[in-house]
Amino acid sequence: MDKENVSKIETLLKKVANKSDLEICSLNIRTNQNPIVVAVIIKKTNGDAISLDDCALFNTPASEQIEKSNLLNCSYVLEISSQGVSDELTSERDFKTFKGFPVNVELNQKDSKTKFLNGLLYEKSKDYLAINIKGKIKKIPFDEVLKISLCTLKD
Repeated sequence: MDKENVSKIETLLKKVANKSDLEICSLNIRTNQNPIVVAVIIKKTNGDAISLDDCALFNTPASEQIEKSNLLNCSYVLEISSQGVSDELTSERDFKTFKGFPVNVELNQKDSKTKFLNGLLYEKSKDYLAINIKGKIKKIPFDEVLKISLCTLKD
């Protein structure tokens, strides 16, 4: 499949997504499979989680537009999915959902030689992040935190 047709399909699907307050994160057309697979990853423009119903509701109009366009003149499978869960915690919702989970906290090293802390996510306030490190709660001011990511704990 040529790049021009892929670009046309992507433009077409972006229009469908915009009508439902969705965005296309990626489009991958796998022509090495039979039938061809059109894999589309979507997300909501407001940042909310994508449900299975959202994927199903996007599938029908997306499929109809692809059919109307005649850009694919062969059989294909349309796969609609979400981005999945990112390992980086950024939203208030992330901090509530993953309370008690193991996290890796990357620190700003201007005042400390410590670059990373590992522990269980304990609490997030507007001023600090608290993690449980082997049973002791450590409060880290947010101006020292660069990144907070889900991880696996090592003993």
